Amino acid sequence: MALSFCGVNKVNNSYSVDGGVLNNGCFVDALNLVPHVFLLFITFPILFIGWGSQSSKVQIHHNTWLHFPGHNLRWILTFSLLFVHVCEFAEGLVSSKGMDSNYLHLFMPAFIGFIAGTTSVVYYHNIETSNFPKLLLVLFIYWVLAFITKSIKLWKYTEYYVGPRHLRFCITALLVILYGLLMAVEVNVIRVRKYVFFANPQKVKPPEDLQDLGVRFLQPFVNLLSKATYWWMNPLIMGAHRRPIELKKIGKLPFAMRALTNYLRLKDAYEGQRTPVDPERSPSIWRSVYQAFGRPILLSSTFRYLADLLGFAGPLCIAGIVKNLKNGNNSTFFGVEFMSSTELLQNTSVLAVLLFLALILQRTFLQASYYVSIETGINLRGALLAMIYNKILRLSTSNMSMGELTLGQINNLVAIETNQLMWFLFLCPNLWAMPVQIVMGVILLHYLLGYSALIGASVILLLAPVQYLIATKLADTQKSTLDHSTDRLKQTTEILKGIKLLKLYAWENTFCDRVEQTRGKELTSLRTFALYTSLSSEPSVVVRLSTFVAHHFLDKEGPTPSEAFAALALFHILVTPLFLLSTVVRFAVKALVSVEKLGEFLQSDEIGDDSWRNGDVTVSLDTYKKHPGTKAINRKQPMRYNYLVPCSDQLNSDLKFRSPSAQVTNGFFTWGSNLSTLSDINIRIPTGQLTMIVGQVGCGKSSLLLAMLGEMQILNGRVSWNTSYECLKNRYSVAYAAQKSWLLNATVEENITFGSPFSKQRYKAVIEACSLQPDIDLLPFGDQTEIGERGINLSGGQRQRICVARALYQNTNIVFLDDPFSALDIHLSDHLLQEGILKFLQDDKRTVVIVTHKLQYLIHADWIIAMKEGSVLREGTLKDIQTHDVELYEHWKTLMNRQDTELEKDTELDSQTALERKTLRRAFYSRETKNQIDDEDEEEEEEEEDDDNMSTTTSRRSKIPWRMCWRYLSSGGFFMVFLMVASKLLKHSVMVAIDYWLALWTSAKSDAANVTAWQASYYLPVFTILCGAGITLCLVTSLTVEFLGLSAATNLHHNLLNKIIHAPIRFFDVTPLGQILNRFSADTNIIDQHIPPTLESLTRSTLLCLSAIGVIASITPAFLLALLPLAVAFYFIQKYFRVASKKSFSKIDISTQLPLLCHFSETAEGLTTIRAFRHEARFKQRMLELTDTNNTAYLFLSAANRWLEVRTDYLGAVIVLTAAIASIWSSTWSSTWSSTDPKNTYGCNAGMVGLGLTYALTVSDQLPELVVRNLADLEVQMAASENYEGTMTPPVPEDWPQTGEIKIQDLSVRYDPMLKPVLKHVNAYINPGWGICGRTGSGKSSLSLAFFNMVDISEGRILIDGIDICRLPLQTLRSRLSIILQDPVLFSGSIRLNLDPERTYAVVTEGGENFSVGQRQLFCLARAFVRKSSILIMDEATASIDMATENILQKVVMTAFHRVHTILEADLVIVMKRGNILEYDKPETLLLQEDSMFASFVRADM
Repeated sequence: MALSFCGVNKVNNSYSVDGGVLNNGCFVDALNLVPHVFLLFITFPILFIGWGSQSSKVQIHHNTWLHFPGHNLRWILTFSLLFVHVCEFAEGLVSSKGMDSNYLHLFMPAFIGFIAGTTSVVYYHNIETSNFPKLLLVLFIYWVLAFITKSIKLWKYTEYYVGPRHLRFCITALLVILYGLLMAVEVNVIRVRKYVFFANPQKVKPPEDLQDLGVRFLQPFVNLLSKATYWWMNPLIMGAHRRPIELKKIGKLPFAMRALTNYLRLKDAYEGQRTPVDPERSPSIWRSVYQAFGRPILLSSTFRYLADLLGFAGPLCIAGIVKNLKNGNNSTFFGVEFMSSTELLQNTSVLAVLLFLALILQRTFLQASYYVSIETGINLRGALLAMIYNKILRLSTSNMSMGELTLGQINNLVAIETNQLMWFLFLCPNLWAMPVQIVMGVILLHYLLGYSALIGASVILLLAPVQYLIATKLADTQKSTLDHSTDRLKQTTEILKGIKLLKLYAWENTFCDRVEQTRGKELTSLRTFALYTSLSSEPSVVVRLSTFVAHHFLDKEGPTPSEAFAALALFHILVTPLFLLSTVVRFAVKALVSVEKLGEFLQSDEIGDDSWRNGDVTVSLDTYKKHPGTKAINRKQPMRYNYLVPCSDQLNSDLKFRSPSAQVTNGFFTWGSNLSTLSDINIRIPTGQLTMIVGQVGCGKSSLLLAMLGEMQILNGRVSWNTSYECLKNRYSVAYAAQKSWLLNATVEENITFGSPFSKQRYKAVIEACSLQPDIDLLPFGDQTEIGERGINLSGGQRQRICVARALYQNTNIVFLDDPFSALDIHLSDHLLQEGILKFLQDDKRTVVIVTHKLQYLIHADWIIAMKEGSVLREGTLKDIQTHDVELYEHWKTLMNRQDTELEKDTELDSQTALERKTLRRAFYSRETKNQIDDEDEEEEEEEEDDDNMSTTTSRRSKIPWRMCWRYLSSGGFFMVFLMVASKLLKHSVMVAIDYWLALWTSAKSDAANVTAWQASYYLPVFTILCGAGITLCLVTSLTVEFLGLSAATNLHHNLLNKIIHAPIRFFDVTPLGQILNRFSADTNIIDQHIPPTLESLTRSTLLCLSAIGVIASITPAFLLALLPLAVAFYFIQKYFRVASKKSFSKIDISTQLPLLCHFSETAEGLTTIRAFRHEARFKQRMLELTDTNNTAYLFLSAANRWLEVRTDYLGAVIVLTAAIASIWSSTWSSTWSSTDPKNTYGCNAGMVGLGLTYALTVSDQLPELVVRNLADLEVQMAASENYEGTMTPPVPEDWPQTGEIKIQDLSVRYDPMLKPVLKHVNAYINPGWGICGRTGSGKSSLSLAFFNMVDISEGRILIDGIDICRLPLQTLRSRLSIILQDPVLFSGSIRLNLDPERTYAVVTEGGENFSVGQRQLFCLARAFVRKSSILIMDEATASIDMATENILQKVVMTAFHRVHTILEADLVIVMKRGNILEYDKPETLLLQEDSMFASFVRADM
């Protein structure tokens, strides 16, 4: 065919200008080339040569700064311009093909215009990011010229009466409008930036986020194309393939996405609902979420609507392609030059390209909707976490102590409920989009199939009430599941906190059974949930069956292949809302329950207003963010330390009593019930003096401190604090050391300074006062060593001294110490009293209040408060009490049995103390060993099976091997796996058979002349049978997957619980509690409720893709040739993604979750300490930082998912285009061949082409879902399914031990095979009534643990009644011995349960928080006495018990006490030192030896 710009017209000369130049259509088209050529001629040299940059001197992310106004509008208009140019090119090309020669002027200007439009956007992007606005003048000239030339063309069309009925006129009119709008955008840039006609161009400043190079998440700042395709992620994704991404590389979040910003937004919306008329009104969380995040939710929904509307272009294009396969050429309208839009859309090639472009746009809008909803969900989660944390900081202490709120519930709120709301927000657009999809689908089905489509729609309407009923059942079941989950987590938390006691008493199985009972109730609810979920699966087959059966009877001719397969594609679209309906309903139900729980939590009681502690001064939280250095007073030694300055006033003794530091008047306090815990309290705390509070266990000593700190509810009376004197100390906080030691998961230095400015001299003095230096010297990194959550690597005495050191270091007027000596031996107690309290604190004239049972220290007290049964028994000096209450004084004197002589100084104390600290090394060596193993595992990707490395397994999250997936499936049972695989294969085979049979049926109807009556009669029954089988198999498949998941969840949780609870005790020393709890909360939730639907979706998507590719390849084998390069491209895209996303972003995301969860649990446990110190703002700031870090990782993970989905979506669109072109080519070839072969009918060919195109659309839908939302998610979720296998032990005799005779033969004990022994070649023969004494770290507790086989016995053996304990099963050994630990542990439930777990009655809250520490210790003693053991071991069993109660407890079998006088009644005493037995004999014999170690202990304790 001849090639000519104006074509070869034999009738009229195409180049004739007789009627005028502008009347020649070819010349007008050539004129339209001028602006495009001008732009290309000007911009190409500039783009290739470059230009000078006038960018800001401020260091920014240079290529992301969008300088010019109207940026997004310009990109949208340019994309629209390119699309119209494509339509213009297609129209010209189709028109030209119908002529006897090629008329290049019909399509070449459109092609050059497309290139110019693309160049304009590239040119604009480079100018904008380089901030060189003067070069935009080129674009302004281009828009003006293009607008003029297109206007001329439109004007000439109207002159010749070419109107809207002609496609080319409509295209030209659209181009005029677009060029005009782009010209207006350019004028607006000139007006705002003043860069052409103005003398002083406007100077712009980059956004603050871009000035901060730490901000690496650039999605809000890049151009529209980069936003749509996530092009800015390319360097990060590619770089991750070469080197793993680290946390510091992803940087910080932009300010608008930070948790603080979103928290303030949500808080304003939440608090704004409270009106002055009704201040107690409970605000609605849903309304708050809408007010705070409504705009992005609406934006996401808009994107989703656009995507769904574009999704219907696929079926319509398929209908057009199949319908017009017979048409080899298209008819033309108005001769050569013009055609209508209808004729253009009858061209199959044009329809294929339009289908491709529609898919590209649809996927782009869909991914934009996903991103906006995910970003909004993450922002909401950050805001909710901040609200929860802010509420925790204000929680009433009674809520925690009385069991109304537990650590497990708070952990659930943080780890589960906030995530449920976040996930619901992810799915929110589906909620509004589903009705639109269903309505549009039904309308188009009615257009294609007539009234039979209304029958299908009526089936959908009939299914709606069923779905609603199922949804209500799901809501009830989900609520029940969450309640049981909370109870289970609460019980698990108690087990983990008291794991040492459980192991020593061999109660693991007893408490495991309690958890398993609760787990059984939870699984029952989950089974019900699975059943209801399965009933709502795959209703599309029902709709398909009813529609086509009705169509068969209503329309005897039946649908054509084009109508049938367009309808089939519409059914595939309807699958999404119908299939997602149950998912969305499920998440909506979970969100409703979560909001209810969050609402209850946010409305729970808060601590009372304690502004009285601050006097009349109002203090902002911002005051505490910088922690300014404060000053302390020391009158006796004014310049002892450089931080001390004298106070302006010298307060005499009388003034101290006239103006006490704190005073309680007529105080009645309660922990939340109507009964007062403390009654008629009238006390005063003298300023600058030492006050001691004494009394029996449970009399209210600790409660009195907490009442003064504002932690208890005041029923009557008032607490007042002195603010009359003006000193530079921090008046607004109290240095408080709680009775139960609380440490941060931080370094020793950070625990002691606790946010205060570091003063080396003061820090050193505090360390010396608390005798901590020898302990610090043994740490691997000194005071920079992280000591672990709750100080699990330290002994009780070391933890307590660090807490006391924290209180001493703070520059506060008042210091509260709650039983600081309970875990210390007599030497350390005296040193702390003399150096820390009497010297360090009192020399500074700081007010000190101590709760203690050490009555021998009362001689040092300036003021004494004696308590009894919640009331003050006596208040005054020791001399006052001696004078006015002789009976009480004599009672104390009898209990003390002490001499008035001073403590004899032991000159060897320092050296001995240093040697006694060796126990520290074992714990920190274990931690270092664990870290080394972590590093080796990451490098070599090896899985350790040893029990000692369980913490490594708990914390490691890398690429999960397929062996892990098989382990999960095998946990569900091989029969269930077989049933699932078989039902899945059978189901998808039937589904393909339904579609194939439909193709045959419709092709037969369209070629009725060649089909016999008998053949036509069996199409309907076979179709009905296949659909019935499909419906049944859908239900069976869904049930098998759900019950497979439940079976696996049952076994995995059982194995996990047994493996954890039977783990070595060292595992709990090196693994934080929050990390283990995460396995039982978030990970268990994933196994229970996330893996089954993900597994179902993954298998469904995989089989759909495979079946679709098989169907397309069988219809058009040429498709396989194009599939190969697409498969290669897909492989490399997913390879880069999975390396970046799963090995880097997922790992960072999970590694940043644990510190956040640990911080919440840490705060909840140390709430009273944080509030006493007034450090709420600092802890809140830390929480915001941890939340932002985790959200950053999650956002990058989401952006990486979008990066992959966009590319796989575009690949799917290419697959559809390839399949369409292959089908068109195959149809053309088949039509040509059928002219010579009459047996080759058109109908069958058209039906199969429709089937192939329908399945090609399925591939484009399922490909990204297969890779991202299923396979990648399953990889991450499988990290939660690690299977812990329990250990088995052989049976043993029932009557062992009988006499309790113990022989220790050459015993050496170590805590790890790689460590030195802590007990060395110990030999002893122990009869009933023996006791052990020794200093801290001398080996007493290690020997006690050796009896229970809790440590590694490297040499020697222990014989009990002639049996080597190492040969006995642990369960039997530990069940026959009893021990009482220094740290008392109680379990929630009845008092009877805590004494004897095999029986139950009523009420102890979590951790026994509603009892004092002393009362808890009495419970533990009673628990040991109830148990009929031949051997009873007591390790620091009376540390927190007063002397009167202690006298009752001295008739025990074997004790390991610091209080030496407790074991004076023992038959024989063992004295240990440095892991060796130093002395053993009768107490009276050792006392007669003045140089004996035991005698020195007794003298010091008197």
